[in-house]
Amino acid sequence: MPRFSVIVPAFRVQAYLHACLDSVLAQSFKDYEIVVVDDCSPDACGPIADEYARRDHRVTALHLPRNTGLGPARNAGMGRAAGDYLIFLDGDDTLFPDALQTIADRIDATGEPDVLMYDYARTYWTGRSVRNVLAAHLDEGGPARFRLTDRPELLQLLMVVWNKAYRRAFIEAEGFTFPPGYYEDTPWTYPVLMSAGSIAVLDAVCVSYRQRRRGNILSTTSEKHFDVFDQYDRVFAFIDARPELALWRPVMFRRMLDHFSALFASRDRLPHHSRAAFFRRAAASCRRYRTPGAPVPRRALLRHGLLRLGARRTYQALSGAQRLGGRLRRGSAAVRRAVRGVALRAHYRVQSRLPLRSRDAVFAARGGGYTGSPAAIEAKVRELVPGVRTAWICRAADAHTVPTGTRHLAPGSFAHWSALARSAYLVNDTAFDRGLVKRRGQILLQTHEGTPLRTVGTDLLDRPAAARGTDFKQLLRSVDTWDFSLSANPHSTLVRERAYPSAYLTLEYGSPRNDVYHRTGPADVARLRETLGIPAGSTALLYAPTHRDYRRVQRPALDLERLVRVLGPQFVVLARAPRLADPGGHRAPHPRIIDVSGHRSVETLALASDALITDYASLMFDYVNLDRPVVLHLADVEAYEAARGTYFDITTFPPGIVARGQDELFDIFAADHWRGSRSAQLRAAFRARFCPYDDGYAAERVVRRVFLGETDGLPLPVPSTARRAPSALPSQDGAGAGLRS
Repeated sequence: MPRFSVIVPAFRVQAYLHACLDSVLAQSFKDYEIVVVDDCSPDACGPIADEYARRDHRVTALHLPRNTGLGPARNAGMGRAAGDYLIFLDGDDTLFPDALQTIADRIDATGEPDVLMYDYARTYWTGRSVRNVLAAHLDEGGPARFRLTDRPELLQLLMVVWNKAYRRAFIEAEGFTFPPGYYEDTPWTYPVLMSAGSIAVLDAVCVSYRQRRRGNILSTTSEKHFDVFDQYDRVFAFIDARPELALWRPVMFRRMLDHFSALFASRDRLPHHSRAAFFRRAAASCRRYRTPGAPVPRRALLRHGLLRLGARRTYQALSGAQRLGGRLRRGSAAVRRAVRGVALRAHYRVQSRLPLRSRDAVFAARGGGYTGSPAAIEAKVRELVPGVRTAWICRAADAHTVPTGTRHLAPGSFAHWSALARSAYLVNDTAFDRGLVKRRGQILLQTHEGTPLRTVGTDLLDRPAAARGTDFKQLLRSVDTWDFSLSANPHSTLVRERAYPSAYLTLEYGSPRNDVYHRTGPADVARLRETLGIPAGSTALLYAPTHRDYRRVQRPALDLERLVRVLGPQFVVLARAPRLADPGGHRAPHPRIIDVSGHRSVETLALASDALITDYASLMFDYVNLDRPVVLHLADVEAYEAARGTYFDITTFPPGIVARGQDELFDIFAADHWRGSRSAQLRAAFRARFCPYDDGYAAERVVRRVFLGETDGLPLPVPSTARRAPSALPSQDGAGAGLRS
């Protein structure tokens, strides 16, 4: 008997059925069967089901003689199911990787509940994936098993069949089946949850809920939407037949009103000629099942009252007034934004005609927070340049990261544009606002974001997948404003002078953001680790992959939960996701996986870690300053190279051991190669080539040259043999203990 029976009804989903079935067959958990129910589909769903059944003995293809609809098709699948638990998956949806293993683990941990509820993410045709906004209701805290009366808020979740696993013995004992018609989930999910003797929740995204651009049955215009009345008749009949469930009647009454209101408000579901009849049927159901008692939000009181009274014209007038009010508010906001924009541009022009403030300097960094090379330079300016006034551009949410002695400028504010117009010095690691017109006498320093491995600037002209609509004319206009371009090494100089062609002066002084690696003591490192929640004596691995240009959605290439299981209890992972990462795979955090994606300072994370796992991120060039191990996980190097391109083959000149796949990476840690002599040799060669000026004095060299005008007597780069040894880590003496395969 399999653990799971995955029931997949299929009707006109031939374009998606392969992905659906492949997502199940690719699961790491293998104890399941798949029952594909071809609901007499006029397309190729039947042949596709037969093809999979021939290929894998776990797949059963069931062909219905006539089209019965989604509910009866699921019933037919249940009739063939033999698994301990039933899982329903629509033919155009998919399971996330390891979903079945995660579900199985939670079922075991909670003592085999009647129903296990898990989460989903809406996946749009563009590739964007958004997790359910009510995911907080799936918090796994509290009793592992409970009844619906203990957590009634679960009814606020999407009441569909496919975000739950059902114990088959419970379903069969209660005699639950799906009715025909639209909204067949309604008289299934409510009675199942109300009757379940035990419910458990899983705070993990298991299902990718495809949001089809067109073709979704429930979004079509049809009188079949009137089926919703029959479905609620079934719900109330179920409650009335069981006196112990009477407490749910007011809740169901309110849920019914909300559902009817939503359907009536949806202008693309009901044919125009049938809207009056729908409203009359809704009012009749409201009068028939009215049960006061459930609290109603104030904003819904009037709508519910009009629905019960059958006051359709008043209801429509109210809805029309609300829509008109919304449009007026949006229009008013647009007018205010336009007026403010005109005022800001006029203000900037006026400020640009006033004298420069020779002691003012404005700084900014990508992401907004006080971080990177601009932050290191700003701090050194305040230390070395008397009388200077510094300001940092960032959002209010990041203002707390700015030092007390530095002024905070909100982007787009009048103060922001005044500072850009009148400050003598402008420092950034990305571009300032495109409205900036650099004045004669202003000095602009571009610090960049580390050493380039992947293709940048005008070198992207031949790589449209990576360029993604880059405005190269605007890029070059921005480059022409640079007076100085900061470079960490000769490689960066050669790349950027070609990729960003202009008349600026390159300062090959090292990377100021790396100064901190040479100036932080062991006690400071210990405090950083404690702040991040790294247990004493643990070995902390910083996992920091980079963005994939060839993917719309950024999904992790490494199974971190499996990694920590392989490594053993002494290891923790600091997980730093790339920008625009897909939230779909996230669940309640593993106790040894610390999500640091929102942490502003990557330098802090590097200092707190014992080793780095990355792929193509420029962080590797900085991290080797710490003389700590680096492991590269390059499972998609060919695809990355084809889409983005790199300036040299990182596999032939890496900063550490290279793994071409996940299992190979696990073996590298299991065999201790990640910190062996070969790893140290590779790291030393990499550091010698790319960190010749990273000695802790890069920011001082920049400030003396740019702000003080000194060209002689700048601090000479400290030879690598004479540099201060990187800070020791508290965990290094015992790192790796307890490693298991």
